Amino acid sequence: MTAGISRAEFVDLLQDEIGLDIGAEDLGRAFDDLSGWDSVRLLAMLVLLEKHLGKPLSLPGFLEAANLESIYEMVNR
Repeated sequence: MTAGISRAEFVDLLQDEIGLDIGAEDLGRAFDDLSGWDSVRLLAMLVLLEKHLGKPLSLPGFLEAANLESIYEMVNR
C-alpha cells in the first residue's frame, strides 16, 4: 500500500488514465475551467486513486472539492 502520491504521479495518472490534458500548473484551476471535465471523470478519478493508494477515499470529499489541488491534498492526508 502506498502512503501517498507525488504531484507528478498525480498529474501523470490524470493524463494517462483519465485523459485530462493538464499539467501541474492546472491543479488549482476550477473544474469548470478544465477542458473535458465532467462528473464521470470525477468518479473515474476516485476509483483510480483508491486502487492506486489501496485505501477508500471520500466521495463526499471529492464532490465538495473546488479543484484538483484540493483532491491531491485530500488523498495525501
